[in-house]
Amino acid sequence: MIETDRGCDLLPQGDGGRRLGVLELLAEEEFKDGPSAGLVLQAYLRDSPDLCDRIIAWTQRTPRGYPLLVRLVKGAYWDHEIVEARQHGWESPVFEVKADSDRNFEALTRRLLEARPSVRVAVASHNLRSIAHALAANRAMGGEDGDVEIQVLRGLGDDLQHALATRGLRVRTYCPVGDLVAGMAYLVRRLLENTANDSFLAARAGGAELDALLQAP
Repeated sequence: MIETDRGCDLLPQGDGGRRLGVLELLAEEEFKDGPSAGLVLQAYLRDSPDLCDRIIAWTQRTPRGYPLLVRLVKGAYWDHEIVEARQHGWESPVFEVKADSDRNFEALTRRLLEARPSVRVAVASHNLRSIAHALAANRAMGGEDGDVEIQVLRGLGDDLQHALATRGLRVRTYCPVGDLVAGMAYLVRRLLENTANDSFLAARAGGAELDALLQAP
């Protein structure tokens, strides 16, 4: 799985094609018939709609033995992105208002579902509204529940995964691996996410009405 942040070259740009992009690599004869490959699309990035369109356009003109898996997430490194941008005097690459990320996540969900069968869609979220929206949009397009994969983080989404699986939905539990320091930062971010004042879980535990929490962002 390849995470499509600002450091990932999907396609060669401005160098006469000398630099090989990830998607170009997957299109080579050696790889186009397998194995299955996927990308992670982060909805909190402002350029993610354009990136999504580029990915879909590539899948539609590049036949592969297995459809490209696109795993849609909100994004896990918001604080790091903000701090780095301010240090360098850059424009922030991420949406700084949570509702903007949520709206973009839902728009990207619909865009990816519409792009099938050239892509396989996996929705990674612990937000009940985001998951419900993905399932409802899929059904509205005539899809079966098994056409969409829901992904939850091991240890933080256990109750959610069991509830979804009990309803016969397709669920995958994931666990990030990598450098210890980066992993600890990732874990802290996830914990803060679920305990923040605007967190779905924290708001519900505090007595917020479910109908209010499920309103469109």
